[in-house]
Amino acid sequence: MKAWEKYYTFIIILSIGIGLGLGQIDAWRGNAEFLIVPFLIIMLCAVFLQLPLHEVKKALAHAQFTNASLFINFIWTPFLAWLLAHLFLAEHPALWIGFIMLVVTPCTDWYLIFTKLAKGNMAASTMLLPINLVLQVLLLPFYLYLFTGTQDMISPHVFMESIGLVFLLPALLAWLTHRLGNGTRFYHSHFLSIVQVIPIVFLSLTIVAMFMAEGHILLSHLDLLLVLLVPLLLFFAFNFLFSRFTARILRFSKQDQTSLQFVTLARNSPVALALALTAFPHEPLIALTLIIGPLLELPLLAGATQLILFLNNK
Repeated sequence: MKAWEKYYTFIIILSIGIGLGLGQIDAWRGNAEFLIVPFLIIMLCAVFLQLPLHEVKKALAHAQFTNASLFINFIWTPFLAWLLAHLFLAEHPALWIGFIMLVVTPCTDWYLIFTKLAKGNMAASTMLLPINLVLQVLLLPFYLYLFTGTQDMISPHVFMESIGLVFLLPALLAWLTHRLGNGTRFYHSHFLSIVQVIPIVFLSLTIVAMFMAEGHILLSHLDLLLVLLVPLLLFFAFNFLFSRFTARILRFSKQDQTSLQFVTLARNSPVALALALTAFPHEPLIALTLIIGPLLELPLLAGATQLILFLNNK
């Protein structure tokens, strides 16, 4: 493990504090939201540059891993979300809808960073990114109707914009960079080593920007944080244990087990938030739930990374 990797949990917590602090300055808070997507694009571009492309074909043939991930994300998790919402959010219908939207949408961006830090199978995790993105947007209206009774339609342009920004554009930039730099001495001797540090740097910058833009909403609605805290903590705990148990039953390697855990733990709050703003423009508490979600999720993912590393090294 590189020296900076030992302190990434502290780096993430520090980024949250910096974001909350800078968010108190109106001019900075107003512009912070425009930084989030560019930072994510750079972060994922660096991740894709480090992806062992020769392993992707092997990952595509890993049907057992794919099936396990799809079962947990799109069958087990939605019913777990409904059960937790029924038990803890029955008196808060807007929070109920927001919680369902958050939990049934698997992450399509920064889960790759935590997978890499925890030494998971990056090829297998990346293979699932477009699959998860397509399925979550197609299935989300069904889940909303099934678990909340709403029949609101999701705008198709949001789907196209999301898949372009969080997958196609970073992948294209990484491919162009590789094509232009591959074969040069600088690219292999210096550039690739620099690229290894970029993901954690831009993950931290993304967190700072997110907390700058939205942290004030959390600070002014701390009561909602307490309402959501228990079901979110239970979701992460149950999914952590269930995915680890599933991986053990299927006799996955430690790399595949780690990948399965992050693919099924991390949630896609940016896409879910965009969908909520489109489908429920007059329900701010739904959007607020999707803002609060990642504020709790990021420290939990950082903690899960440390725990997985500890368990895998035993």
